[in-house]
Amino acid sequence: MKKIVMVSALSLLAIGLTSCRETETKTETKEVIREVEVEAEETEEETEGILERTAKEVDKEVNEEIDEEIDKIGNDDGQ
Repeated sequence: MKKIVMVSALSLLAIGLTSCRETETKTETKEVIREVEVEAEETEEETEGILERTAKEVDKEVNEEIDEEIDKIGNDDGQ
């Protein structure tokens, strides 16, 4: 009888200790990727290429030089 009480006490103690242990819990994480389209207003410089922008600068410089030469020559009206 003494053996049965000892075995049952040890088994209850073992069950009690194992149930108190922390068990690993698996948590699932899901990565959600959301694509969003953003419409940006394009400025004039963004729509033109580098050649167009360079050509405008050169035209501006040439026009300034032409205007200077015209001013040097003067007015042809005789005044």
